Amino acid sequence: MINSTKEQARLLEAIEDAVSKVRRNLENHQDKFPHISNGKYYLWQENDDWIDGFYTGLAWLCYEYSEDEFFRRQARLQIDSFEKRLVAKHCLDHHDIGFLYNLSAFAGWIVDRDESHMQLALRAADHLLGRWRERGGYIQAWGPEDDPENGGRIIIDCLLNLPLLYWASEATGQPRYAEVAERQAELSRRFLVRGDDSSYHTFYFDPQTGDAIRGGTHQGYRDGSTWTRGQAWGIYGFALSYRYTGQSAFLETAKRLAQFFLDRTPENGIVHWDFDAPVNDKTSRDSSATAIAACGMLELAGHLPEGDALGARLVQKATAYIHALLDVCSTIGQETEGLIDHGSYHVRGDRGLDGYMIWGDYFYMEALLRLTKGIPGYWFERR
Repeated sequence: MINSTKEQARLLEAIEDAVSKVRRNLENHQDKFPHISNGKYYLWQENDDWIDGFYTGLAWLCYEYSEDEFFRRQARLQIDSFEKRLVAKHCLDHHDIGFLYNLSAFAGWIVDRDESHMQLALRAADHLLGRWRERGGYIQAWGPEDDPENGGRIIIDCLLNLPLLYWASEATGQPRYAEVAERQAELSRRFLVRGDDSSYHTFYFDPQTGDAIRGGTHQGYRDGSTWTRGQAWGIYGFALSYRYTGQSAFLETAKRLAQFFLDRTPENGIVHWDFDAPVNDKTSRDSSATAIAACGMLELAGHLPEGDALGARLVQKATAYIHALLDVCSTIGQETEGLIDHGSYHVRGDRGLDGYMIWGDYFYMEALLRLTKGIPGYWFERR
């Protein structure tokens, strides 16, 4: 994938810098996890948010790259907190169980082959399966089943949580996990993806009947706009659903979403927070969306035939996105805790408008390792 020795050296320099920063963070903050603040640095707190798995995922990536036992020990220690969190069902009333346990327990199973990590990941899959609402036919994104606002709501982010269910079917031989995951992916394809290849962030269904009500947003500029991170989730998520199911509709959907993203990427390669938001010199960008899209495009390209023109373009553009992150957002050589700046969390909520996002750091690192070492992250069992 790398075209020159100079390019290879630049990417490896970025990885080395990232490894040193993650190591310093782990040393300085012990058992705390980075949360989002409106400042330039993370707010370090307990393991109680949907984003905490990304930090453990970074530790595992650093271990796989460096083979430094420090990172392995730290990742395993963090998994203990995920074990306690699942036992207590602490702050887990949402669908982001894959983000939490794929990158902690499942990653530990991939890297260490530790049976206890596998069992924890399977128990997490059971918890996620418990958010399937049979009457409506969907995985509920947020809140309890009778939640008046979110009782019938799905969101596009959920596509990256489905790999935990697909894998659980493979690991146990029980088809129910994969059946639910595939039904959720198909529902997302039909209702979250619009005819022009853009995407809704969320969609509402009647909790009693499953009837479609309307598309909407929580993070985007408006209900009918295209939130860039959501579009990136879609690219990667549908590509992963294709990996697990072989369903051509998921592959075609990922290709459509990727083309839409490519066609609207600004000149400097770092997308704004929403493709439809008015752009001026104060409009927030979202480096994390660019990083996620890069990983999704590399995953998607891997499912296309050798010599396929789109596949080659996807690899070329994903590589260009990483170089754009290096040019515009990377903190190489800086005394900072984050790896890439200019990420956005919840612009409409005036939270995390321009700073370091731990998931952005994770996907940036994953993309770097995909390009240089062929390490694809922790979304599927490696063969």
